[in-house]
Amino acid sequence: MNYKLTCFLAFFVALNYTYAQEGIPIYSDYFSDNYYLVYPSMAGAASSNKLRLTARQQWFGEEEVPNLQTLSFNARIGEQSGLGAIVFNDKNGYHSQKGAYLTYAHHLLFSRSEIDLNQLSFGLSAGFVQSSLDETEFDISDFDPVISGIVQSSSYFNIDFGVSYNFLNFSGHFAVKNLLFQNRDLYTEAFEPSNQRNYLLGGSYVFGNNADVWNYEPSILFQLKERTGEKAIDANFKAYREMNFGKLWGGISYRRSFDGAEYLDGQSVESQVLQNITPILGANYKRFLIAYTYSHQFGNINFDSGGFHQITLGYDFQGKKTKVYDCNCPAVN
Repeated sequence: MNYKLTCFLAFFVALNYTYAQEGIPIYSDYFSDNYYLVYPSMAGAASSNKLRLTARQQWFGEEEVPNLQTLSFNARIGEQSGLGAIVFNDKNGYHSQKGAYLTYAHHLLFSRSEIDLNQLSFGLSAGFVQSSLDETEFDISDFDPVISGIVQSSSYFNIDFGVSYNFLNFSGHFAVKNLLFQNRDLYTEAFEPSNQRNYLLGGSYVFGNNADVWNYEPSILFQLKERTGEKAIDANFKAYREMNFGKLWGGISYRRSFDGAEYLDGQSVESQVLQNITPILGANYKRFLIAYTYSHQFGNINFDSGGFHQITLGYDFQGKKTKVYDCNCPAVN
């Protein structure tokens, strides 16, 4: 197959769930104790306030590769309220996004005391995103009215909504990203539709208790894009080991789309779905967190043999709530 065609098809498959993304792309960031980045309802839901910094780099050794940086903070304010903030920078070739979100969450505690976890949470995030398209390196010698040869940019406003229920070792979440339909100017409707609404449904359960040396947490995340009907699912598993210095943990995530991208293989037309496998290794030392994830894409058509690298740094500090919950619940303790 022609090399350029191969690269184009690989790029299409890789972007099956990230092209025309308005807002923060959903990778495996949440897998490294960063649920607030995906679910607004988790702002202030934990027993401690959380600061998280992530840096993601794809396809080392290639130019203009996708990369993403996020900085998030969420904290409990008062007895039932939580606040959060996210800033991010997302670059994918000539296209880039910068944005910021502010979140308010309300938490209803149904338990008999503040250390028993039985909590229903609602969260709403509002944010501005600036999208840019750098056309300065495009070849404009052959006139095309679509290409201006400058850096074009446009700003958008949108809202995310989420609901979470945390009960002892169980955690369940639902979120709607990009609730509002927004008209865009950078691309046509086919490549950047006004309907960017994305539905997320996730859950997890931790097997074991606080006295155990080992604990295990299977989890799942399902995504559905309203306009195109695209669907994807993450099946995750993590193991936690109590250490003298804190906690050591690792796991693996498998993402698979339900929709295939067609490509030409010789004279036949084949179909390939997006499949990623992502191992993770992390540690908690006192109030600090560090984690590394590596995502590898499967399939006959790939842009490069290299994977996607991500580092997460975190710091937890005590806020309004002075006691941890009496449960084995890593997402909130």
